[in-house]
Amino acid sequence: MGKYKAIIPIALALVIALSGSFFLYKWLEAQTMPKEVVKVESEAVPVAVTAADLAWGTKLKKEMLKMTPYLKESLPKGYFTDLGSLEGRVLITPLKQNEAITDSKLAPESVTMGGVSAILKPGKRAVAVKGDKVIGISGFIQPGNLVDVLVTLTHPRTKTEVSKLVLEKIPVLATGTEIQENAKGDPAPVDVYTLEVTPKEGEKLALAATRGKLQFALRNITDTGTVLTKGATIPQLLASLRGVDPKPKVSAKTRKWRPRRATLTVEIIKGNKVSKKKFKF
Repeated sequence: MGKYKAIIPIALALVIALSGSFFLYKWLEAQTMPKEVVKVESEAVPVAVTAADLAWGTKLKKEMLKMTPYLKESLPKGYFTDLGSLEGRVLITPLKQNEAITDSKLAPESVTMGGVSAILKPGKRAVAVKGDKVIGISGFIQPGNLVDVLVTLTHPRTKTEVSKLVLEKIPVLATGTEIQENAKGDPAPVDVYTLEVTPKEGEKLALAATRGKLQFALRNITDTGTVLTKGATIPQLLASLRGVDPKPKVSAKTRKWRPRRATLTVEIIKGNKVSKKKFKF
């Protein structure tokens, strides 16, 4: 009986401790829980997006598109919910995969032909020129870039070679490769660049491409400044980074030397009188 009297207080203490811990935990949990749970329900809307990357000028087909749910609060302006209404429309901007198709990224419904003609701005023309990896800066020039056009040719009046910047801020519409025969008659790839120009710019570009050698300079898309140049000639090129020629040194003996003047003596006879006169020259 004495053993049980010692165990009973210990058991009661454990029960009281566990009960207090349980009620304390419940009280703390009730204090940290939010007073009211707000349920947010948002309706999803199916939106037409691209199934793969698409280039500008692409004529849309159903297999190029798919539907993706968008939250009602995040719907893009001018979105489409019907894939059938997009069939046959032409893109005027490149789109990435899963990017929403909006009305601002499409040509007017009256435009039914795809390709470069669909993205040309009114008053502009598309002119293609041949090039290579050098003119295309090793593939860095892509559709949508801006380039400056330089030409190297022979000046018709001075007959000297001149390199000149002739066109600025020219948009690149397309780049590609076509197969042509080289000098040996073998098929060889030739890079072709299609630029968007005005009619006057097109005349300059065509003349530069036929009479000289073209070079493109890739331009920052936000750089809209105009640069005026006089062109570079071979003498100007060779004079680059050259110091001023020193003046030839003259010794003290050379500076003091003066050429001697010659003396001529003339004898003058007048009757029985004879006189002499000296002339220096």
